[in-house]
Amino acid sequence: MRVAENWKDYELLDVSSGERHERWGNYTLIRPDPTIMWGEELTAKADAKYLRSDKGGGEWEYHKKLPEHWNIKYKSLTFKVKPTGFKHTGVFPEQAVNWDFFDEIIRGSSREISVLNLFAYTGGATLACLNAGARVCHLDAVKSMVEWAKENTRLSGLADKPVRFITDDAAKFLGREIKRGNKYDAIILDPPSYGRGTNGETWKLEDCINSLLLMCAEVLSDKPLFLLMNSYTTGLSPSAVKYLMHMTVGKKYKIYANADEIGLPVQSAGLALPCGNTAIVRF
Repeated sequence: MRVAENWKDYELLDVSSGERHERWGNYTLIRPDPTIMWGEELTAKADAKYLRSDKGGGEWEYHKKLPEHWNIKYKSLTFKVKPTGFKHTGVFPEQAVNWDFFDEIIRGSSREISVLNLFAYTGGATLACLNAGARVCHLDAVKSMVEWAKENTRLSGLADKPVRFITDDAAKFLGREIKRGNKYDAIILDPPSYGRGTNGETWKLEDCINSLLLMCAEVLSDKPLFLLMNSYTTGLSPSAVKYLMHMTVGKKYKIYANADEIGLPVQSAGLALPCGNTAIVRF
């Protein structure tokens, strides 16, 4: 497992009975996490706790008055944190291990790198690539997330860097890029298990990931640097994602994919909480 252990503004304090106790800068939150199947109910006090509803969704219960949003930093990057109605905060801290990878491999390249960031959310990967010197096309189907990413870019002092922000469906965008002949040296995919397109259409990752990766192979440049895909979907183990890479991207390029779990250190236990997996193809 690759563990995101370089945070200072974030800590996973404890995990038990389906919940996480986390510190986000100066504030602590308790959020549900269905992967945590051990222990008894957390007794720790937090500034706010997310309560799931039997009808779906949920709401925050505040034990202390919190600002509507606040900022945290990872190294030189700055992120706006905001408790949302879907329990998320705008940052997936385990992804810091991948941000470090982007920084290292882009800085180590002897040329300018063009990156396509699909399902880009609030822009953690976009910021890391821009900060390392790459050009980035940032794409997400949700306009509010794209606006959030723009704000994170400004907060990080990267607004003058070469980035395009696009609100679109990933598959439709890739189809148009193939027709236009546009190419990218690196592609990042961070798809949710379930999603909605720009017109509200629903999709499941397992129904479309094969075709998405085949289209990604078509928009990679003649000398690609890397392709990375995150997976949070039950059944898509690291080995399964690795095999998927070889059966799609591997049809066009000679590749070797690595796939590992990624996770977060748990302060109370000295262990690491699994938070999905990442497959990386380095060309």
